[in-house]
Amino acid sequence: MRILILGGTTEASELAQLLAGNSRFDATLSLAGRTTSPRPQPLPTRIGGFGGIEGLEAWLRDHAVDAVVDATHPYADQISRHAVAACHALSLPLASIRRAAWQSQAGDHWIEVDSAEAAAHALGLAASRVFLSLGRLELAAFAAAPQHHYIARTIDPPGDIALPPEIRFVRDRGPFDEAKEQAFLAQERIACVVSKNSGGAATYAKIAAARQLALPVVMIARPDKPHGVALDSARAALQWLETQLAHGPAPASRRSV
Repeated sequence: MRILILGGTTEASELAQLLAGNSRFDATLSLAGRTTSPRPQPLPTRIGGFGGIEGLEAWLRDHAVDAVVDATHPYADQISRHAVAACHALSLPLASIRRAAWQSQAGDHWIEVDSAEAAAHALGLAASRVFLSLGRLELAAFAAAPQHHYIARTIDPPGDIALPPEIRFVRDRGPFDEAKEQAFLAQERIACVVSKNSGGAATYAKIAAARQLALPVVMIARPDKPHGVALDSARAALQWLETQLAHGPAPASRRSV
């Protein structure tokens, strides 16, 4: 059974590990290419976009894919829209691993906003020290609030984008430890944290650390992300694939529409 995994997340890597060496499945992992040095994976991996819905349809058809698992980041709404449309057009089964969002707890001070631009505005006019825990593509929004001093943690360099004048980069990737995050925020004299509500355990430590230090968190809300059959883990995705396999592979004729 030929599988396409749309990845870039911990769950996608976990599913790749579960499928590696399983002769019943011929799986390919697809990464968007936003990270220049992704972690090695145990499955054949393609990197880069497909060229819109039509390009994804063509790739699925040309590679005779039988099922798709969308294990992309909660904020990767465009590829999820494309996956829903392409799988619908080709009558392919689609499952989506939907990571639960973080929930505000007692002691949290969240300022919830809809975008990076709104987050920059929410920081206010008075200069402060701000920790940006975002993808590098969202950093340009904070050029509109140049009065703050920013510390941004990214996996890759920011590239050729507009940036606020007072910004310093810390290159690192999760998972992170709560005690170390708390020490980092205190050492850097951070007054406010800006984060996406990514969910999961890998980067939650900064949220817990902010709670302990009584720091406000400007939390960027998730986009409306289309999905297929909703699953909550890589293990559930494997079980779903096994069910698809038990029902038999998709007829080749439906992929030649």
